[in-house]
Amino acid sequence: MDKLYYSIFFVLILFFSACSSGKKAFQQGDYYQAVLKSVNRLRQNPTHKKSRETLKQSYPLAVETLERSAINAISSDSPFKFKESLRAYEQVNSMYEEIRRSPGALRVVPNPKDFYTKVAELKEKAADESYEAGLNALQRDTREDAKRAYYLFSDVKRFVPGYKDVNNKLDEAKFRATLKVVIEQIPVPTRYDLSARFFQDKIEEYLHTQFRGSQFVRFYTPEEAERDQLPYVDHFLRLQFDDFVVGKTLLERNTESVSKDSVKVGKVTLEDGTKIDAYSTVYAKVTINKKEVKSNGLFSMQVFDGNTNAVLTHRKFNGEYVWTSRWGSFKGDERALSDDQLKACKREEATPPPPQDLFIEFTRPIYNQLTGAINRFYSRY
Repeated sequence: MDKLYYSIFFVLILFFSACSSGKKAFQQGDYYQAVLKSVNRLRQNPTHKKSRETLKQSYPLAVETLERSAINAISSDSPFKFKESLRAYEQVNSMYEEIRRSPGALRVVPNPKDFYTKVAELKEKAADESYEAGLNALQRDTREDAKRAYYLFSDVKRFVPGYKDVNNKLDEAKFRATLKVVIEQIPVPTRYDLSARFFQDKIEEYLHTQFRGSQFVRFYTPEEAERDQLPYVDHFLRLQFDDFVVGKTLLERNTESVSKDSVKVGKVTLEDGTKIDAYSTVYAKVTINKKEVKSNGLFSMQVFDGNTNAVLTHRKFNGEYVWTSRWGSFKGDERALSDDQLKACKREEATPPPPQDLFIEFTRPIYNQLTGAINRFYSRY
């Protein structure tokens, strides 16, 4: 009941917050947000009085403020004055679109203002300034400047798709901004009749398709690095097993005498001929066998600087998998056994999985630790 009460209370808070949020934004001087929130409220309830009043007051102030901001930006010495002006005019257009999609808002503002012609002109100028800034950033020839160039060229493409050679410049900036990491996976020693290919393939698949730590990090196998003729390598990511054991078997056998009191063993006849249940203690000797097949390993991750060969990080990860079989036998009365003992006695000794399967199982926790560590380390790049 308490949970239901608090859930309803929380929903009501959100509801009344949504109702009054347009007014609050207006009071804080955020006229643009006041317009959007009141329009959204009127889309749900076209006659909502507070939202109608908020929209009526905030819309002309929002247009005036944004238009002044756009004009001031163009008059300034800002290196991105056209982009700043464009952003302000696009906000006016955004209000125009939101109002047009709200019948309730249109009743309050029947003729919203738009700057689509102005925006089209500014996009060309904004593309020019961002393109030149991107070229200048590329000339400085650092990874951070290449990242900046990539974002600037992305702006250019957003403003004017197909502008000059922006697609080529985007590719160039992305390549120069990207940290190039070659993965070195050391093979499992041949004295073990095992293959680590499945484990290694999973790691490569993660690094190629699932890694989300940074868009400016790319992993290559040695073959891919050679194929792409990488001009340089920033990092070498070396992965290998330091040690592992597969199929270490431990066998336990426990034999004990057990008994249980007050167990119905039959019926007895009293002197008057009445038959009643007879109870007694029953006994048994039970043997429970337990076989454990343990597999574990220690895995190493090292990152080396491609220029100095300095070790940037060195982590180790443990993995373990224990396969268990439990079975038993008994002599005597099975009613003396516990439920668990009886279940064990009904089972036969199971055959453990083959070594290759055991190897795969103990590498699963290593994989989870490893991918998490790689993601955290390279998220800074």
